[in-house]
Amino acid sequence: MPPKPPRKGGAAAKGQRASPDRGTGGTPPPAAARLEFGETDFVALCDTLRVSDIVRANAWKTYEKVSSADGTLVGYSEKKKDLWGICIFIAAVDLDEMTFTFTELLKSIGMSVCTCFRLLREMDVNMDTISTKVDSNVSRLNKKYDVLSALYHKFERTCGLIYIIQPSSQTSAELSFPLVLKTSWITFLLAKGKVLQMEDDLVISFQLLLCVLDYFIKLSPPAMLKEPYKSHVSAMSINGSTRAPRRSQNRSTRTSKQTDTDTKVIEVLCKEYGCNLDEVKNVYFTSFIPFLNSVGIVTSNGLPEVEDLSRQYEELYLKNKDIDARLFLDNDETLQRNHIECLQLERTPRKNNPDEELNLILPQTPVRAAMNTIQQLMMILNSASDKPSDNLISYFNNCTVNPKESILARVENLGNIFKEKFAEAVGQGCAEIGSQRYKLGVRLYYRVMESMLKSEEERLSVHNFSKLLNNNIFHTSLLACAVEVVMATYGRNASQSDGTSTETDLSFPWILNVLDLKAFDFYKVIESFIKAEPSLTREMIKHLERCEHRIMESLAWQSDSSLFDLIKQSKEREGQVDQPEPTCSLNFPLQHNHTAADLYLSPVRSPKKKGSTALNPIPIIDAQPVLAPQTQKPQKSTSLSLFYKKVYRLAYLRLNTLCLRLLFDHPELEHLIWTLFQHTLQNEYELMKDRHLDQIMMCSMYGICKVKNVDLRFKIIVTAYKELTNTNQETFKRVLIREGQYDSIIVFYNLVFMQKLKTNILQYASNRPPTLSPIPHIPRSPYKFSNSPLRVPAGSNIYISPLKSPYKFSEGMLSPTKMTPRSRILVSIGESFGTSEKFQKINQMVGSSDRQLKRSAEVSTAPKPLKRLRFDIEGQDEADGSKHLPGESKFQQKLAEMMVSWRSLLFSCPRIF
Repeated sequence: MPPKPPRKGGAAAKGQRASPDRGTGGTPPPAAARLEFGETDFVALCDTLRVSDIVRANAWKTYEKVSSADGTLVGYSEKKKDLWGICIFIAAVDLDEMTFTFTELLKSIGMSVCTCFRLLREMDVNMDTISTKVDSNVSRLNKKYDVLSALYHKFERTCGLIYIIQPSSQTSAELSFPLVLKTSWITFLLAKGKVLQMEDDLVISFQLLLCVLDYFIKLSPPAMLKEPYKSHVSAMSINGSTRAPRRSQNRSTRTSKQTDTDTKVIEVLCKEYGCNLDEVKNVYFTSFIPFLNSVGIVTSNGLPEVEDLSRQYEELYLKNKDIDARLFLDNDETLQRNHIECLQLERTPRKNNPDEELNLILPQTPVRAAMNTIQQLMMILNSASDKPSDNLISYFNNCTVNPKESILARVENLGNIFKEKFAEAVGQGCAEIGSQRYKLGVRLYYRVMESMLKSEEERLSVHNFSKLLNNNIFHTSLLACAVEVVMATYGRNASQSDGTSTETDLSFPWILNVLDLKAFDFYKVIESFIKAEPSLTREMIKHLERCEHRIMESLAWQSDSSLFDLIKQSKEREGQVDQPEPTCSLNFPLQHNHTAADLYLSPVRSPKKKGSTALNPIPIIDAQPVLAPQTQKPQKSTSLSLFYKKVYRLAYLRLNTLCLRLLFDHPELEHLIWTLFQHTLQNEYELMKDRHLDQIMMCSMYGICKVKNVDLRFKIIVTAYKELTNTNQETFKRVLIREGQYDSIIVFYNLVFMQKLKTNILQYASNRPPTLSPIPHIPRSPYKFSNSPLRVPAGSNIYISPLKSPYKFSEGMLSPTKMTPRSRILVSIGESFGTSEKFQKINQMVGSSDRQLKRSAEVSTAPKPLKRLRFDIEGQDEADGSKHLPGESKFQQKLAEMMVSWRSLLFSCPRIF
């Protein structure tokens, strides 16, 4: 594509939108003068995008690296322009020299946004050419695109339900449905860009979109509207509210003086789309009306002038250098998803078989799913108060030192801090929105606190909880956990289908920074919080469990963490070298009989019997202090002991998963690797400071394989690691080497890990290796779900599960729930099962599962090593060889045999149905 002429200043011609793929800058120099980097067409593309010489040079080097790896990027080897464009983007982001917008880049190489993201992902997985800086930039663009795409599809469908596409002759000839659609969408884009700093917030963005729709519905003549909007707008005219403004009149003056009648439209919109009316009104008055006042909208034919709005939006778009969302209006191929992705957004389910009763609900649209998730939380908190209940007040009054005043003061003080930090992250106009979310968190905080105290009262038969209720860290942690649940509920992203939250600027651990809370202290309350609030959704329980895992992986190991002080105190106990957790107890099941009081208060655990898992009663009541003899040894921290037990189990689960993937021909190595891994966590815990658990795991695996002469290269470990759940590429791309210096994991292994543990690692080369650490009890989530299958006693491999209803009770009515393909075929023993066709369906399902298992076994071989890693050059990886691991694992064979046995059992015992 030849370079386009530079865009001139001033607004675009009336009736035409300024071209989105034009940028600023002077006329590029001729291609002939730029042949020092790459081919002529590459130079022309660089000139079109106005990039500097250093960006050209780096982009060409990246392209040479990519193109030299044969077969790495299948389907792109002959599409040079595509690769050139991606390489220019990578170089420009790395060097902070973005002279073009993301849409301009896509237009110049004729690529869609989804294809671009996919190609960047493939380059990262196969070539490791993407830095963490580019990863972050692409992630931001991807989330913003997902939000914009979801909102536009919702906007387009909603407008079709509001407006008459072919209005009668009563309306002005210049006032058409396409014009209203275009003007409304660009107004929303401008408002979103002006109001929100964090533009990947789906919920606030949708609430703002409803405000824009309300604004334009009131500007439209009743003849253009469908019911019930037509009646409400007509009623507004009858009641004396002027509908159409005079030309050049600022509309914000009238809209800022809303009457009770005027709110009818926004009420209808909120009811239709499951939004909280108070929240949307808050957005309307605190964000949308100030936006109208700030932009000075000029109107024409009853609507704002689209050219003026488009010009203002383009200024924002060129400043951000990202996606021109006006292209959604034109169904531009640049912003279109592929066919499979579009099917996921369809609202109407399709039947696979016309004769089959439809009881499977396809995934909801992202906006609808987000609204439903929020509704579930609101149903829990509707009966809760943002003040302490009478029962809580009673608990406070029973304390030796009444904590009520300090609790109320803390809640108010942290609320002011939260409101300020929320506004800084999202937008100054959104401070009240942050205040609303914090109040929901306070409701949950008081509700869970009361539940915890009731449980403690039953457990200990006491009523005086003075010591616990006057503990500042306990209250801050409990409040942070409650607010995190609210933030995660509202933080659902448009790209998700499972109802969980995703990474945004407000994601965990943001709340820890806001409330100045250490991750290790926050960890102590998570399990008790989940147990105390049975109404938490499965998604929220999973989210909190993931927060706990992140703390155990890295957050608790930050250099300023109180965890290191606890470990040092444990190891410096008088007259003995202690361990954070005796290894002999690792093969016992993890007991979950502790409470928040056990973890936040002391004394803690008796050191008399090594390996004992019994807990001492915690003096949570206020009593006279008893002076201990000087010779008595300090007791061991329950919170530290439990933390290490959980860390060991999480670590072993990760290691076991990776070993099954990579070392199925050397199963004996897993125990050796685990011993080295566990030894490092226990005795060389300083290596974990400001690092990640998985970094120690991968280094332990590599070190044992190296000393045992097993060819397992770091590039293969990293490739397999990428396929694990909840992993981040920064874990192996950016590892702390020394203070302020970061490098790849292979550099960390050579310069830090191996130097620290060389003597220990070499012991495994002998025929008499060190004593092996016991394998931890197989990790299992302590958070039981109400609908989890339960095993029938007496050793039978039969499990029972509560019968699932295809309906849920919401707002007094039964509505369909989302059922998975698996939940559709669950069988209830003792229920009237039906005809033989049902058995045939089960047989078909089992047969299909068997084929899928076979296919899975075929593709689940050792991962193909990366063609090139930036940290795997110049012979740094000493174990780099050319051997390929065998194709089929013993584990996969055993799994297939189990499936065959299960099928034969199912078919030989039809009487159980």
